[in-house]
Amino acid sequence: MRVFVAGGTGVLGRRLVPQLVDRGHQVTATTTNAAKLDLLALLGADGVVMDGLDGVSVGEAVAAARPDAIVHQMTAISIAHAGKPDIKHPDRWFAITNRLRTEGTDHLLAAAEATGVSHFVAQGYASWNGIREGGWVKTEEDPLDLMVGTAAQVGMEAMCHVEDAVLKAGGAVLRYGAFYGPGAIDDQVELVRKRQYPLVGRGNGYSSWVHLDDAASATVLAVEQRAKGVFNIVDDEPAPASEWLPHLAACAGAKRPIRIPTWLARLLAGDQAVVMMTEGRGFSNAKAKRELGWEPRHPSWRQGFKEELA
Repeated sequence: MRVFVAGGTGVLGRRLVPQLVDRGHQVTATTTNAAKLDLLALLGADGVVMDGLDGVSVGEAVAAARPDAIVHQMTAISIAHAGKPDIKHPDRWFAITNRLRTEGTDHLLAAAEATGVSHFVAQGYASWNGIREGGWVKTEEDPLDLMVGTAAQVGMEAMCHVEDAVLKAGGAVLRYGAFYGPGAIDDQVELVRKRQYPLVGRGNGYSSWVHLDDAASATVLAVEQRAKGVFNIVDDEPAPASEWLPHLAACAGAKRPIRIPTWLARLLAGDQAVVMMTEGRGFSNAKAKRELGWEPRHPSWRQGFKEELA
């Protein structure tokens, strides 16, 4: 197939492009920086500079590639695009990413319709953001938590826009867990080693993780099978913060994280951090295994963190 990967030089794009190429697909991948075209060539893709927030730029890039499928992996979370991570103000930190998930999604879908591209796969998110009701592990049938009234709400609504628009177009949205793998959690590990990543309250909130290579392999399957609908792409073991954060610290050779009360965490880090660590809901991967035939090579963050930080 001819596959168009929008966002080919991000942490996931750099793992996804080679997997698609290895499976025999012809890949066109985008970057916002011409200096990264050589990287895309090394990965085996035809590189193109594209501005995901410019409808004309997107339309021209897609038309020139003539793809059979489009994969939307555009974000702007790196320090180069978004500045220093700011979990207290996710509306500011994710401002460009939120636009890429709304305007960028619409531009790609419009280009797909204009050029007759029949299949579309987009990046979603499923780590700690399941609805905060009932059990601790959610399926694709459970709604996402919109974090209404907090600085995270605009970002949560942007992810819902991706799902609504892509599903209406007959595509697939892959709700990836929190990424780990090459380049994905370097900033978090640095904070852990400095003991600047504390546990909040009892740390009862759950998160789901996924290794970048497993996220990429699930994406390849969704492309090849022309999947439709929503899929949680997470490992087998949703984990409370009270377990995964100390384990990450141990794997990183750091001291055990300090613990701070909820009220102080809300003051210092905002609502999103508190919800993630105290009330977050993880996700089940049963549907992806059943319908895509996907099996993560890294079934648990426990072993995955050890291997990554060895």
